[in-house]
Amino acid sequence: MRLRTIYPLVILLLVVLACGKNEKAPSDQNRDPELEKINQAIKNSPENPELYFKRANLYYDRDGFDEAIQDLNHALRYDSTEARYLHLLADVYLDYFKSYQALKVMEKAAQLHPERIPTLLKLSEFQQILKLYEPSMKTLDQILKLDPSNAEAYFMFGMNFKELGDTARSINSFQTAVENDPDLIDGWINLGHLQAALGNKIAGQYYETATRIDPKNLNALHAKGYYLQSIGELNKSLQVFKKMAKVDPEYTDAYFNAGLLLMDLDSLPAAYEQFNQALETSPVHIQSFYYRGLCAEMQGQKTQARKDFEQALRLAPDYQKAKEAMARVGG
Repeated sequence: MRLRTIYPLVILLLVVLACGKNEKAPSDQNRDPELEKINQAIKNSPENPELYFKRANLYYDRDGFDEAIQDLNHALRYDSTEARYLHLLADVYLDYFKSYQALKVMEKAAQLHPERIPTLLKLSEFQQILKLYEPSMKTLDQILKLDPSNAEAYFMFGMNFKELGDTARSINSFQTAVENDPDLIDGWINLGHLQAALGNKIAGQYYETATRIDPKNLNALHAKGYYLQSIGELNKSLQVFKKMAKVDPEYTDAYFNAGLLLMDLDSLPAAYEQFNQALETSPVHIQSFYYRGLCAEMQGQKTQARKDFEQALRLAPDYQKAKEAMARVGG
């Protein structure tokens, strides 16, 4: 199950991301070798639902949502009860901002497979995402009747209680989840978040456990780095974000957060370079333009600063900090 847990990452331009999600598959997709291969297979075996399912996955990976939906509906005409087809269809609808259809698909899947735990978990997840907390927890009760020690069910209880603001029960649920599955990284991370919000130092131990389970897990590393930054351990936090950049050289937030930390440590040239790296991985990362400009301004490089502030405003005309910065440097 793909749990859609959200962590405190640096905010990117949501409008840009949303536009990307609504794009159809590129017009030259027929030239894609993978698609060409599966297209030929479908031509040879037009009644094989697995082939439509496989092609739907390819379209989904390429944000070709309409095409994926069409193929999945085709597959379901041949096999209307296959859980994998229904799960993927629900994912496509949800990522295509059609949450009502996504929920209905998962409800149908659960009706067809009332004792299939992965299906019930996914339904509960979708219900929680759509803020249907009571139905989500009723679905989780069904799971625990089938498997009283299911760690992911307790994890989802924790997510529901967290959204409802019931910190005590959320902590208890996540604690039960990791007791049943000590390798459940998301459980340790969420325990860290909740304890950190309460000001409890044990939060650091939970983040440390998460990174020990998987030293290359970006969510765990980000959570640890963010926590160290929040308690003033700037150099330790910086090392975590630098490690993230080594794990995934395309991870923009690693460079961005490192840049912020280096600014706090008065290392402006090094910070400037980190924002450069962030923009190489994401040329529309607005905050990197702003902070790179700020680094330039603080070093007396007003021309370069003006260029960065102007670019930030091109991407986000209402970015107030960039407007104020342009006024300072004479824009």
